[in-house]
Amino acid sequence: MTPRLFLDAELAAGSAVGLDADRAHYLRDVLRLGAGREVRLFNGRDGEWRAVVDAVGKRAVTLRLVARSRAPAPEPDLWLCFAPVKKARLDFIAEKATELGVSVLQPVMTARTIVERVNLDRLCANAVEAAEQTERLSVPEVRAPLALDKLLSAWPADRHLLLADETGGGRPVADVLATLDAAARAAPWAVLTGPEGGFARAELDAVGRLPTVHAVGLGPRILRADTAALAALAIWQAMIGDWRRATPRRWPDYATTQDA
Repeated sequence: MTPRLFLDAELAAGSAVGLDADRAHYLRDVLRLGAGREVRLFNGRDGEWRAVVDAVGKRAVTLRLVARSRAPAPEPDLWLCFAPVKKARLDFIAEKATELGVSVLQPVMTARTIVERVNLDRLCANAVEAAEQTERLSVPEVRAPLALDKLLSAWPADRHLLLADETGGGRPVADVLATLDAAARAAPWAVLTGPEGGFARAELDAVGRLPTVHAVGLGPRILRADTAALAALAIWQAMIGDWRRATPRRWPDYATTQDA
């Protein structure tokens, strides 16, 4: 497989881009790519580009952009708002939520959240790696943690919210999504999941006052916090998200330039 990298740089035919130390090390010392070898690049804005290794030095690797192979495409406007959990499972949430197409990862501090500090650099690194591996053209925005009350006070009026209500007060999530009207299905969305100890009653009441909230249940079994987040995202994608589109070829022919 041709290596695929995310770069936060402008991508244009004929331009040259230098890699940071970590990516240069990966191409030079891990993959051992020499001059002339092909790499795929994306930046979340300009689609995906074919590039070739232009120069390899002891401290730097330079790539030359050849042509765009995939144009930018619409992606779901879907946030995941989640109470942080322990490190390994937090990594898992960032990776799998990226694979499931979220546009924003928003840690939310609740009354029963045990984790006090979130390593945003680590979250970003997990999201970038997952995006590189899953062929998506963007990387989710990773936001700084917010207290739940601050999140709710600034909640966009047009953004619908799936609230994972572990108390049994929500309707089955598939039933809720199946009965939405066209405007709600096309609206921006978010999923909100709580900590390992669940939301406090006062928190559920506060979230319930949002005009666009949909309290949902996720089945008869108690799910871990990370499982609940991914289950809700998967059902949303299957019911009203981009899983309903035709599935593209798994391994596109990048040798054929679609948009030079």
